[in-house]
Amino acid sequence: MLLCSGSMAAEVVLPRIYTDNMVLQHDSEVLLPGTAVPGSKVTVNADWLERPVSCRTDSDGKFAATLPTPGCGGPYNIVVSDGSGRKVLQNVLIGEVWLCSGQSNMEFPVRGDWARLMDADMVVASMHRPALRLLQIKNSISMTPLDDASVEYGWVEASPAAESFSAIGYLYGRMLQDSLNVPVGVIDATWGGTTVEAWTPHKSLSGVPGFEYYYELLGGKSREQALKDTELKRVYENGGKAGKIDYPFDRAVLQTGGAWRKMPVPSLWEDNVLPGFDGIVAMQFELKLPAEAACKPLRLCLGAVDDMDITYFNGEHVGSCYAHDIMRDYAVDGSLVKGGSNVITVEVADNGGGGGIWKSSYVEVDGKRYCLDGEWKYAVLADFVKSGMTYFRPDTQHFPSSLYNAMINPLTSMPLAGVIWYQGCQNVGRDTQYEVCFKNMIEGWRKAFGKPEMPFYFVQLAGFRQAVAVQPESEWALLRHAQAKALELPNTGMASAVDLGNPVDIHPTNKAEVARRLAIIALDKTYGHRQTCEPPVCSHADKNGQCMTLTFDRPVNAVGGVVTGFIIGDKDGKWASAHATLIDDRTLRLSSYLVKEPVVARYNWADYPGGNLYGENGLPVAPFATDK
Repeated sequence: MLLCSGSMAAEVVLPRIYTDNMVLQHDSEVLLPGTAVPGSKVTVNADWLERPVSCRTDSDGKFAATLPTPGCGGPYNIVVSDGSGRKVLQNVLIGEVWLCSGQSNMEFPVRGDWARLMDADMVVASMHRPALRLLQIKNSISMTPLDDASVEYGWVEASPAAESFSAIGYLYGRMLQDSLNVPVGVIDATWGGTTVEAWTPHKSLSGVPGFEYYYELLGGKSREQALKDTELKRVYENGGKAGKIDYPFDRAVLQTGGAWRKMPVPSLWEDNVLPGFDGIVAMQFELKLPAEAACKPLRLCLGAVDDMDITYFNGEHVGSCYAHDIMRDYAVDGSLVKGGSNVITVEVADNGGGGGIWKSSYVEVDGKRYCLDGEWKYAVLADFVKSGMTYFRPDTQHFPSSLYNAMINPLTSMPLAGVIWYQGCQNVGRDTQYEVCFKNMIEGWRKAFGKPEMPFYFVQLAGFRQAVAVQPESEWALLRHAQAKALELPNTGMASAVDLGNPVDIHPTNKAEVARRLAIIALDKTYGHRQTCEPPVCSHADKNGQCMTLTFDRPVNAVGGVVTGFIIGDKDGKWASAHATLIDDRTLRLSSYLVKEPVVARYNWADYPGGNLYGENGLPVAPFATDK
């Protein structure tokens, strides 16, 4: 038994992102963490090292060795030993390591059940590339930053067996390898339908409008007060289960600055006391029970609640649910049940549409039912519309920082060449918030990886939905504009996919062109191949009575001959499609008989725009607005 125990204690364990077949970034320092025998000396030896590097484990057996890497090459072996056990990593290459991340259009596989790349069979057949290595991170969430990630298989050599890997990530890596002739590693950390805030480090939520609540909740300047005052304290700190609340819940009265108000139950509050309201409302009912009901178990059957409830009986949590159309059936322990007055408190969170307890409710104790329908007291705890806040369940991938904590933070010990990113569809409608959060996220990742100007290249959303000729308030256009604002940060680049969309499919299949545009940016900006990686940009706009004249910084051409995609507007907010004429290869004149004195012009400003301007390098002119 003693021998067995010693053998187990001697095991050297590394994070799951460090495996056979991995690629490490060349000419860098890898912080190689792990666990071994507490208090032991850990030695790391790699084939390229003249002498091993070493460090000591702490009392918990944790260590972190700094491993310098050479120029591109390999394969190599790495041996990590604590004197009684060891871990061997084989077939390791040194090269360029890129992280691809975002939502479903980056997750989109080479070939899979839910999506299929254009020319997928041809791509899969050519995936035998031993010097291109792939690592797929499993979808996972965490409320706190993790040191280790969940992975699918560890690092693998590119082959047809890896067809579930990100199509853009694979094709981008292939194009880099063909151009650079060095080993390339690509890490796929993606999750469809996710928001930018879920990928954003906690500290980077600071200053993002509408996320003050979550910044404080997750550890901001007013953390203790925020946790004290929020119902999410109980969900967050108890693994998804609420704890005890102040009884009889007078904090709601204090927050609203007055007495409880009343609403009818069952009903949707939009139909009576809170028209158009989205937010969190505390609802309370005083239940009178006979003396003989005391100390007997009770069933609390709430009508359907829209959207989420956290429910308490005499101040103790008895249940919660996130579903707008099912009855709640919560068991209440007899120790909570009193003869006489009992207080039922329900915190209801509603993100849109109807809100409240909208079906009949009752309790059942000792074989008798007591109706809960009638007047309930209520108090507003949070107004999502006024605050710009959205309510997120703590146990989902939408909760702020949850994906960063679980899928990105564990990677930060591994140096990167850079990041490619494709995300934004899930934030459409929240462009002002996105602009701030996306910039903060980029800077937060750079800080976490210890690389202040780490290359960060991203995709501007493709066209989607019905084509509309004049759509100045397009939410998709506003989100694309918010994405483009990130170009104000150093060492960023944007590959516009606006011309590659599909009006009826949010997942267009031409990912090869998206990957090519991203690779062009990297080859120019990161690897100095001196190729023009950016499209022409409108550098000047003049108002000339009935016309507007736009000047571009580089030549433009209209595919198909006649320029399309422009709208113009006057000072009164009247908009119309513009007749556009190329005066020369850098100058456009815009006019419309419907807008007599235009003062503003916008290009490709619609959900699914139809502009046709391209640069000499074949890249599309990105959407722009002269008033933004």
